[in-house]
Amino acid sequence: MQNISITLPSLLSLPGLVARFGKRLSDLTKRLLDVIAAALGLILLSPLFLALGILIKRDSPGPVFYWGRRVGRHGREFRILKFRTMREEPASYSGPPLTGRDDPRITPLGHWLRDTKLNELPQLWNVLIGEMSLVGPRPEAPEIVRTWSPVIRDEILSVRPGITSPASILYRDEEKRLNPDRVIDDYLENILPDKLRLDQLYVRHHNLLTDLDTLFWTFVVLIPRLSRKPISEAWLFGGPITRLSRRYLNWFVTDFVIALLGVGLTGFLWRLSGPLDIGLDRAVSLAVVLAFLFSLFNTLLGLKGVSWAYPAAEDVLRLFASCALVTVTVIGIELAYHPHIFPPVRFMSAAGLVVLLGFIAVRYRLRLVTGLASRWITLRNSTFGAPERVLVVGAGEGSEFAAWLLERREFKRIYKIVGIVDDDPSKHGMRYEGLKVLGSTADIPDLVKKHDVGVIFHAITRLDRDDRRRILTICCKTGLRVVMLSDVLNLLRRQLTKPAPAEAFAVQETAEQVAL
Repeated sequence: MQNISITLPSLLSLPGLVARFGKRLSDLTKRLLDVIAAALGLILLSPLFLALGILIKRDSPGPVFYWGRRVGRHGREFRILKFRTMREEPASYSGPPLTGRDDPRITPLGHWLRDTKLNELPQLWNVLIGEMSLVGPRPEAPEIVRTWSPVIRDEILSVRPGITSPASILYRDEEKRLNPDRVIDDYLENILPDKLRLDQLYVRHHNLLTDLDTLFWTFVVLIPRLSRKPISEAWLFGGPITRLSRRYLNWFVTDFVIALLGVGLTGFLWRLSGPLDIGLDRAVSLAVVLAFLFSLFNTLLGLKGVSWAYPAAEDVLRLFASCALVTVTVIGIELAYHPHIFPPVRFMSAAGLVVLLGFIAVRYRLRLVTGLASRWITLRNSTFGAPERVLVVGAGEGSEFAAWLLERREFKRIYKIVGIVDDDPSKHGMRYEGLKVLGSTADIPDLVKKHDVGVIFHAITRLDRDDRRRILTICCKTGLRVVMLSDVLNLLRRQLTKPAPAEAFAVQETAEQVAL
């Protein structure tokens, strides 16, 4: 028999293998959906394609379709397929690759095709043959891609370009924004940087749910009345489908399982001391009712917006209130209706307590004790006054450190955190350590004015050079003092992992700079 040895490096590599497998599975699922949707779309829309082809031929001489050079995944060029919207003449090919307001090269029918986005439908063929995806960063011409930095180019071109994207939804009226006298310069200076930022956000955080949200918003903005309403980044990247799944359906399923196990455990313990005949159907029905009511009261009490990896201490009080309301409601239903549809009141009270403990254990885990202790210290050391208002950049361990630091007696009278900004769209609207994520880093100037912020705490520890430079530029433009907590955390991490005597001076110097 062959000996099998498992070494520490092989065990450490397992999380990476799992992550790569998950990404590979996600890519295969996305590609499968692309092929199915593209094939069905081409078949079902073929009558529309035929009608539009006849209209294009009647509108102006020239071919029905336009093939344009674009840069796709991993930098490979391909020919994107669209309905022709420009006149078939030399000026259409020699002019700039972008069009602005009232571009004379566009045909009368072409204006309508562009406004309705029907000219993009033939790209379903590009999706079918694997050059594009339904959702992804919009492909750019080679001459524009050459203006990108290598880091941005490698990141955005790591995925297939798409027919639609979050950036294309926000800039759906791009042609109307461009100055017709300087189309290329205006695009490169005022539109492209933000589109690249949005494309980077998509590449970093996209999944099946966010893709479905993007498709949903794409159809919404095609409705004239709805297209005039602005869509925030938080809703664009974490739209109704994502929020419904992550904040409601996921927790409903989890709460259902906890409620079912809680009722089952209570029934088992109850039968040890006396008879009880619930039946599987009544137990399952009770679990469904408990899960539904718990989700309802959680929503009413604002618990659906809590990130339970970083809860505040007061959230447990609302969790108790929610469970109490659920138990009282079920007991009220039991007392009001005959014959009995639920088990006896005493059993319901016991089951409600067990389910409550299960809900708390799943959501809080080991943070419950530390959260209550932190809240007790806060209540004992509460102070009054008008402290300096602080905005924290980065949700996670950095914001947790900032919250802990400013709760100290020597800082609490001076500073007060008003909220967090983070570029992860899934975190927008969530609360970390009781602090709400107010928006992205692009919203910093507006949030500074709205909340009268006096100090900005930069607390993102893992950040590439380009993103760090961009965020610090935004912070510095506000004219406020920027405290680099991220540098302190990074230096502490290096000190703890690779201690060296020379680094002690660097830590002390950075700490003094932060204090100033």
